[in-house]
Amino acid sequence: MEIALYVIAGLLIVGGLAGAILPALPGIPMIFGGIWLAAAVDHYRHLGLWWLLIIGALGAIGVIADFAASAMGAKRVGASKLALWGAMAGTIVGMFLGIPGLVFGPFVGAIAGELASGNSVLRSAHVGIGTWIGLLFGTLLKLVMSLVMVGLFGLAMLFG
Repeated sequence: MEIALYVIAGLLIVGGLAGAILPALPGIPMIFGGIWLAAAVDHYRHLGLWWLLIIGALGAIGVIADFAASAMGAKRVGASKLALWGAMAGTIVGMFLGIPGLVFGPFVGAIAGELASGNSVLRSAHVGIGTWIGLLFGTLLKLVMSLVMVGLFGLAMLFG
């Protein structure tokens, strides 16, 4: 039974790493779930409370940064408040529309918000591109946090 649980933990971690890049999978929660499962199967001998708290905190930072990145990208290029709300709404709606929705939702939401605030199409496109760059930055940060989580897990299992 232990072997099956370790295999499930490994699959969760590998799937989570894929989810760090593919927006359709909840990457960081899957990684944390796999790490926690492996720690529980190991009876928390190598990976205790402090390791789990540190890894969980890094995961929380990664998730928050991922959701906030597109709005921050829009804000960086001087987007209006409606564009920021549009980017966040586009991200939420995009989650239900698969990968294209997740990729283009914040972009379209920011453009719609900027247009609603009375700005030109060119200015709105500029804000949309800033939002999309923020989304790419958030994905990169999520990938880095995912790799750090897995690295800390490996260190704890080897030396903990």
